[in-house]
Amino acid sequence: MRTIHKTKSTDQVKYKRFTRKKFCRFCADKVPFLDYKDTKMLKSYLTERGKLLPSRMTGTCAKHQRDLTEAIKRARNIALLSFMEK
Repeated sequence: MRTIHKTKSTDQVKYKRFTRKKFCRFCADKVPFLDYKDTKMLKSYLTERGKLLPSRMTGTCAKHQRDLTEAIKRARNIALLSFMEK
């Protein structure tokens, strides 16, 4: 869905992109805690290089982003997840 916004000069036309509201997957599923042993779920919140994805990209709330970070760090320390890909 595009809406056209014309600026002062008639030559310039800006398109405003329709974006869907991001939601916290953990709040929606009412997850009681994040398990560090669930590596498949944790890998979806990492980049190919092993960095954590920010909450503005994933849509997780602040509380669950902190829990997610802690779970990923725990999984890395006991070698369930690698610190970085080769």
